[in-house]
Formats: sequence, C-alpha cells, structure tokens
Amino acid sequence: MSIHNEKHFAERIGWLRAAVLGANDGIVSTASLIVGVAAASPDRNSILIAGMAGLVAGAMSMAAGEFVSVSSQADTENADLDRERNELENNHEFEVQELTNIYIERGLEADLAGEVAQQLMAHDALGAHARDELGLTEVHTARPIQAALASAVTFALGAALPLLLTLVSPISWMIPLVAGGSLVFLSIMGAVAARAGGANIWAGAGRVTLWGALAMIATALVGSLFGTSVG
Repeated sequence: MSIHNEKHFAERIGWLRAAVLGANDGIVSTASLIVGVAAASPDRNSILIAGMAGLVAGAMSMAAGEFVSVSSQADTENADLDRERNELENNHEFEVQELTNIYIERGLEADLAGEVAQQLMAHDALGAHARDELGLTEVHTARPIQAALASAVTFALGAALPLLLTLVSPISWMIPLVAGGSLVFLSIMGAVAARAGGANIWAGAGRVTLWGALAMIATALVGSLFGTSVG
C-alpha cells in the first residue's frame, strides 16, 4: 500500500510570511516615497535617486530586521530545548508523567496515554516533548537566514516595480501612474500570497491594497505640504 504524502499550507508559513512582508513593504514604501518626493519636487532624477536609495536601504533593513527577529526566536527555541534535554536526563519519570498528562487532556484514557508517552519517549524523547509540550515542529522552526534572504530579495523585487513605473511615466502623470500601478501590483501580490497560503484571494488582495493606498495618500499630502512650505 502506497503512503500518501499530504502537503499542507502551514509548511509554507516560514518563507511565505517573510516573502509577503518583503514584497508588500517594497511596493508600499518605495511607491509612497516616490509619490511623496514627486509631490514635493517633480524632478525625475531626484525622484529616481530617492527611490533607489529607498530600495537599497529598505532591502538591507528588512534583511537585518528579519535576521535579528528570527534569530531571537531561534535562541528562545534552543534555550527551551536545552532545558527540556536537561530535565529528561535528570527527572525522566516526571517527564513521562508530564507527557502522559498532556495526552490525557487531549482525550486519551490514562492507560493509553501512559503507553503512548512511553513509546514516543523510547523512540525520541526530546522530539516528543518539543512537539507536544513546547509546540515546536520542523514546519515552524525558526530559520533566520532563510527569512532574511526572502525578505531582502522580495523587498527589492517589490520596490523595483514602482521604480520601473517612474522611469516610463511622464512627469505630469507620474503620481497617478505610479500610485495606480503600484496598487495593481499590491492587489496581485496579495491575491497570489493568499492563494499560496490557502486563504481567500479577495480578502488578501483587498487588505494590502487598502493599506497601500492609505500610505501613498499620506506621503503625497506630506510631500505637497513640504514642497509648498519650502517653495
């Protein structure tokens, strides 16, 4: 009899979260920056320089932020595993009873819970406690480098889209074209991310588009006010 290896959406959660966050931030922050600078000073070179600086700084910031954040998570997970490993070495019987109680709370009869705990701990004691006591699994294990790279690359790719629109848009139409095109990119990205995660594509597209529009409106207002006051 063949074994069916079922794939779950949760297996994608590590890289998907970082990728969606990176792409979303890349589009929103760069498009908002471009719109704000264009509203203050409609000079293509200045706008492109600001956009490129935002792309590089944002990608590096995303990578550093994800690496530090996920590394902290990994440190916490490793500390919990070290403590659990020590408890298994020094108080094995208590750990057996602790796992047994967990299975009883989940609905198993006491005798069966004890037998399951004994067998699982005989096979992989630390793995059983990591999974059932600490809630740590391979799917959700923190991967700092993967998260940092995913965030940096997707941020840069997302930021490149409004920059491309800036290059091809006439100065007089730059703000509406960059803003409108970026909102289209955001909605597509949100829909694709929702589809990859098994969520509703309309909800995924709608929420990123809404917040992207609010960000661009805010920066356009700031740019207009700043440009007027300086001028």
